[in-house]
Amino acid sequence: MSDKPVSAQPSAAGRNDGKARSARRLSRLLAVQSTYQWLLSAEEPGAIEAFARESEDYAAADQAYFEDCFYGVVRQSAELRDKMSPALDRDLHLVSPVEHAILLLGCYEFLHHIEVPYRVVINEAVELAKSLGGNEGHKYINGVLDRLAPLCRPDELRA
Repeated sequence: MSDKPVSAQPSAAGRNDGKARSARRLSRLLAVQSTYQWLLSAEEPGAIEAFARESEDYAAADQAYFEDCFYGVVRQSAELRDKMSPALDRDLHLVSPVEHAILLLGCYEFLHHIEVPYRVVINEAVELAKSLGGNEGHKYINGVLDRLAPLCRPDELRA
């Protein structure tokens, strides 16, 4: 699917910044929310996905992208954490669950969605952190993903 704007309606998170949000951006939002729920609960991913499907954002989201990212993060979380480790300045258990979820998604996109430029992955993650995370969380996300990009996408950064 494309990143074509679909709606300026408030999301389930209550955010309406006046900008139309793309289907892909909504997919990322749902993936982060679902990953956050998965990190904090013992719920099965299928139950979390069913909950996400009830979100007012789901119909406008790129549903296939959401499912790929959410299930990909869940299946590969250990590998993603290992890949992120050199870019972190602290143990992941010290990172807020929201930032943890955003970092997992960013790392997954770096590795498995090479059609998305690395700068877009970073920008989208920073925007998610601004809307969902703490006051300075977006700066941390930006720094970690900026250090992680050369480890995941060396050819793209050399080009």
